[in-house]
Amino acid sequence: MAVAVAAWPRAERVRGPAYAVPSGDRRVVVEVLNASGRDGLARRVTRELRRRGLDVVGFGNWPGTDSTQVLLRRGETGAAEQVRGALGQGVVRSEPDTLRRVDVTVVLGADFRMQAELRP
Repeated sequence: MAVAVAAWPRAERVRGPAYAVPSGDRRVVVEVLNASGRDGLARRVTRELRRRGLDVVGFGNWPGTDSTQVLLRRGETGAAEQVRGALGQGVVRSEPDTLRRVDVTVVLGADFRMQAELRP
């Protein structure tokens, strides 16, 4: 009589966060919203911004828009410029909204194109 034993894959154990957590004094808190109509875009951009050291705390959808916007919600303009630099595109505007609990909101419009280095 033969007995077959299946080896179950073991879960990978990750030590520490998957991305470096920025220090409190340089930390830019960001949310990424997809208004482009393309599935999964906010998630891909979130991963890339985290890889670049930005603290993306959420992503989701937003009503459709044509242009990509980087909205300064609180703090200094430099935070929005840093995010725009990481994206390589977008129009920076000041739209204070302290209820959102983020420094910058990225709204990915229909014009947003992933740059070669932003592709996963």
